[in-house]
Parts: sequence; C-alpha cells; structure tokens
Amino acid sequence: LDLWCFDVFALNRVTEDHSLRTIVFELFTRHNLNSRFKIPSVFLTTLLDALEAGYGKYRNPYHNQVHAADVTQTVHCFLLRTGMLVRGRQGGSRGGPGLCLGPGPVVGGQRWSCWSRGCLLPRRHRHLATALSPWQWHQDDGDRVTYGLGGGHRWAHRRGPFPRIDKSKVLSLLLHAADISHPTKQWSVHSRWTKALMEEFFRQGDKEAELGLPFSPLCDRTSTLVAQSQIGFIDFIVEPTFSVLTDVAEKMVLPLAEDRTKAKGNPAASQQASSQWRQTSLDEHLELGDVKADLAGFRSTWAKYIQENKQKWKERAASGITNQASIEELSPCEEQAPPAPGRHKQNGDVE
Repeated sequence: LDLWCFDVFALNRVTEDHSLRTIVFELFTRHNLNSRFKIPSVFLTTLLDALEAGYGKYRNPYHNQVHAADVTQTVHCFLLRTGMLVRGRQGGSRGGPGLCLGPGPVVGGQRWSCWSRGCLLPRRHRHLATALSPWQWHQDDGDRVTYGLGGGHRWAHRRGPFPRIDKSKVLSLLLHAADISHPTKQWSVHSRWTKALMEEFFRQGDKEAELGLPFSPLCDRTSTLVAQSQIGFIDFIVEPTFSVLTDVAEKMVLPLAEDRTKAKGNPAASQQASSQWRQTSLDEHLELGDVKADLAGFRSTWAKYIQENKQKWKERAASGITNQASIEELSPCEEQAPPAPGRHKQNGDVE
C-alpha cells in the first residue's frame, strides 16, 4: 500500500472483489484506529460491507468500490511519501497518526450545519456524509467535531506550525487529486482505468441516444476522440493539480525538517521534533536534505508516469485510432482475472 505503483486491480482479484474493505481494514489495523476510537470490529465490518454494496449497486465500470479503494490507497501513499503523515502532539492522540496540517476544522461551523440540513453537496462530500450517517457526531465550541464516544478524539486541532495553510482546503485538494490520479500511475493501471471510464461515459451516451437526447461531452462512442481527450485531461487538469499539491506538501513539511536540522545536537529539541514523525526512517534521518530528496523523488515519480502515458496517447492519436477502437484495443493490466469457467471472453467484454 505504500507504493505509488500499487495495482488495485490485482488486489481486487485476489480478494474476490473486496479491495475497499481490505485496504480500509489494513490501514485501520496499521494505525490502531479501532482501539483509539473504540470502534467495534463488527461495526466497521458492517459499515464496509454496506459501502461496498452501495458502490456496486449499479455495476458501474468506473465509479465502483475498486475506484474507492484506489482513491483511499492513493491518499495514504501521498501522505506517507511526502512526510505529511505525522504523530505526536500534532497528530491528536498520543502515538497515533495525524496530518501535518495547520488549524481549521475538517468538518465544522457552517459546513457542518449545511450537512445537517441535508442541502446539496458536491458528489464526494455527499458520499462522505452518507458513509458517516451511522456514526454519532458532536460539535463543540464551533471549531471541532468529535466522534460520539467523547474523550479527546478530535478530527481537528487549533494549533500547528503552518497558520497560513487552510487544513480543509488541503484535504479537499488531496482528495480531488487522488480521485483523478490514474494518469500519474503506470500505463497498465492508467489504461485500464481509462477503458473503464470511457465505457461508463459511452453507456450514458447510449442511454441518451435511446431517449432522443443530445450526447453529453465524451459520451458518443462513435466520435469521441479518446486519445486527444486524455492528453487534454493530463495537460490542463491532472498535471497542474499534482504540481500544486506537491508544492503545498513542500511548504508544509520542509519547515519541520529545517527545525529538526537546527535542533540537531540539542537532545530535548531533537526528541520533540522526532515525535512528530510516524516513519522510523524519518525519525532517524530527519535531515533537510533527506526530506527534500523524498519530495523530489515523489514529484519525479508521478511526473515520469504522466509523460510516459501522454506519449502513448500521442502515438495513438497519430496512428489515426481515435474513437472506441482506441479503447477496445487497450489491454487490461497483467493481473487481470481469467474468464469464469465455462465462459469464453468476448471482444466486447468490459472488465
């Protein structure tokens, strides 16, 4: 789960379509969240089963539980690779993971009131509100939201070293970036996600044609320029988003590394700075140069995949394969599950 080139399709195959449940269980276990927040295992299991069932209700090729699992893993990997996953005083409860983010509620004030009134929300915020509806929440002094068992467990905390960075905006940016991240992954994964997404668009176009409605953008399977649309998506949406997100990570993490470097030789200050980091390697080697190298390595990783994927789309556009044919010829990733026994796979099958 810690690798940017993680193959969620392979995980979904070996877990028999339970990639979301598997990833969430692993992360909850790794960070001891069940114990910290006193969440009964049976409750978490029931919640995850309901989430997977909800995502699978309409059997969408793209917007399904595998996509949710992929977004979850991507958020985790980004936090880990950039050093934004921390512990200690800025992570809330002692010894637990937290975010290297400044003040400001994750859910609070006007936004929480909006949720409670059930007003229209952006789609993924509605998903989150739906997912959390079985939980009991409390709001205290207009700035924090606490999970129902009380105590000291809070999603947000007021003080931090980055007063100019809005926590909720950073989290929203991160979630958005993870949602559109497949062009920053290896071609075998990116091409499979593209194939699934375009098939979902085309199914919508088929329904629009059936109802006598005009085609929505990218939904006409006979004329959509898939390769060109992916190039534009990468150039104007994905690459700028990840560039800004990585810049934000640098502005948040580098000051901590600088403080750690300055505190070298002062045992008390060094111990305090070290307690803010979750990774053992960072605890031991939290030097400014190391952190800069980690961030630069992360930037070069997603940038490399973006360039490789864009080049492949350019080659397809130049070859004249522009519409649905460019989707059908995309080979799924190597970890593709074999056809069911007694059934031969057809050319039009969608994974």
